[in-house]
Amino acid sequence: MALDLANYEKKTKDAVKAFWGNREKAKQKQIGLGKVDQGERSGITGGKNLDEFIALLLRLVKANGLGHADIHQSRALVTLPGFFRPTKLWDLVVIHKGHLVAAIELKSQVGPSFGNNFNNRTEEAIGTAHDFWTAYREKAFGEQPRPFVGWLMVVEDAPRSRSPVKDKSAHFPVFPEFQGASYLKRYDILCQRLVLEQLYTSASVIASPRSAVKTGAYSELSEMTGLKTFVRSFAAHIAAEAAR
Repeated sequence: MALDLANYEKKTKDAVKAFWGNREKAKQKQIGLGKVDQGERSGITGGKNLDEFIALLLRLVKANGLGHADIHQSRALVTLPGFFRPTKLWDLVVIHKGHLVAAIELKSQVGPSFGNNFNNRTEEAIGTAHDFWTAYREKAFGEQPRPFVGWLMVVEDAPRSRSPVKDKSAHFPVFPEFQGASYLKRYDILCQRLVLEQLYTSASVIASPRSAVKTGAYSELSEMTGLKTFVRSFAAHIAAEAAR
């Protein structure tokens, strides 16, 4: 059976519009209440910014044969056991016949500060994956095939995220691919290595400018970390589970 990619390009543009639109609505709501957070937090505290990306993933699950599975996205039902910590909240969890089929985390980052946030996102992604696969090894999910574990990142496409960045390492040199790399390029390298090291089944980063609130415009950094690769990998995993 051919994979159904659920018209993901159009749906992604809709999701990008919603991402920027929801951030602005949250910011304006806080201004109206006189409770404006520092910096960009006023666009985050409203939540829901990535809901349309989750809606796209749900369409892929249903389109590829698992519409009857247990698909969870509410906070109370997306908790999975960890190994180094008791539990971890994911953004989307798919369970079929008692087997964990997929667990996906969605993240975003906007300016003006990219440096500290990039480091935090990197540590979170690596730590979450290591915790998950150790729990899997220890049969936290029972005896079952490897699930799909995904990481999807939306980053603001802006001069500061595309500009070269300098690093200092007093004792040993930084790997050459990081030298002068922008934060967007660093996310691309991160996602590639998360997959190469088998920490995630697929990891994707897309870049989108604030003006995309009207157009839904976004771009990819490489084929390996592009959204199409993520979507195809996820759809294939779902279809394989449906045929099992």
